[in-house]
Amino acid sequence: MLGKFFRGFLNLIILASLLPMVNTCGATPLLSEAKIWPDRITPNADGDTDVAVISYRLNRNAYVSIYFLDEKNQPHYFRKDQRRSIGEHTVYFGGVVQDRVLPDGRYTWVIEATDDYGKTEKAQGTLIIADADTNPPQLLNFTVYPEEFTPNQDGLDDRVTISYYLTKKAETHVYLVGPDGKRYPLVEKERDVKPGERGIHIYDYEGGVDQRAEPPPDGTYFVVAEARDLAGNRTLVTKTLVIKEGGVPRADILEGDVEFYPKIVPLGSTLCFTLTVENYGAVPIRTSGPPPGTTYKSTENFNTLGWYEEPGVWRVGIDFETNSSGRPYPFRWAICGDNCEVREKDGRQYRFLMPGQRSLVTGCIQITHKPPRNPIHFWAGLIHEDVRIDPFNDHVDPQEISIGY
Repeated sequence: MLGKFFRGFLNLIILASLLPMVNTCGATPLLSEAKIWPDRITPNADGDTDVAVISYRLNRNAYVSIYFLDEKNQPHYFRKDQRRSIGEHTVYFGGVVQDRVLPDGRYTWVIEATDDYGKTEKAQGTLIIADADTNPPQLLNFTVYPEEFTPNQDGLDDRVTISYYLTKKAETHVYLVGPDGKRYPLVEKERDVKPGERGIHIYDYEGGVDQRAEPPPDGTYFVVAEARDLAGNRTLVTKTLVIKEGGVPRADILEGDVEFYPKIVPLGSTLCFTLTVENYGAVPIRTSGPPPGTTYKSTENFNTLGWYEEPGVWRVGIDFETNSSGRPYPFRWAICGDNCEVREKDGRQYRFLMPGQRSLVTGCIQITHKPPRNPIHFWAGLIHEDVRIDPFNDHVDPQEISIGY
């Protein structure tokens, strides 16, 4: 009795394995109920008959292609060899093939299915396309400048400007594509011309460093701009961009320690200081004069010595309690001297303290005027000009100094 049961069960398995073969012989069609409606569309994004509905049924798993034959019998593939399972399927067709709206004309639509046994069945009909918007949006004068930049807040090639002229209303996206394929989206600069409107569009990119974020890794990137209009036409343009020496600059006054000497300064004598600056970040930091060791008179500042604030430059500064100049840290010095690395760009020389380096900074102030009160406090700061003074680099190690008579 048990043997009969197993023989019957084995026969059922064999019969089930043969069913697909029976189906391929025509007992059950692979493709059925295929249709496209309406049979006339006007893909121009006016909201009236812009889209056709494509539907079909598969009675076995199959690879499906959907394409349109034009009047020259050239195929335009909407789907090609896409794996689909048994059952009903519906897809919407807005006249777009390979990012372009098909031009006006009479097309033969074809739905083609091939099952796992190699049997192919087709269904076809007619679709008319009229009043199609075949004018794609264009991104004219697409510019990336400079094509090589160093997002590290040193004031040299820290930003990239990306611009283009959009010829018609469209949804737009601009992004970087890295060597590993990762995307980095860019945000459009706010202007009178709104995103997606016709006109000039500008992107100001600094690698995220202004928000204290690490920029994308050094390397060669593609800058990609793409636009898709309401009808579905899509345009894509690219240029290359090289990122190098990118990173958030990081430096401090080592251990927050400043040595002021002497503690009692006779009027007309000099108050001096010594401190150490450390670049503990991964990128060079730029500096500018006056050089370490410079002596100021208490009536002077770094401007009167012929130096001015420069975006991205790091300087050591000294300030004091009764400073009434309205300018913080009026006495400033470069963070390195002969130990700086010197680089030339556009005929100018620039000085850098490299990652991992330390630099001893000294300077003096000749006290030529009696302060409003006595004693007063002096302190140091590490200034990243036109960027920030970090809290731990501001008002560092204040010390009481007496001015003697």
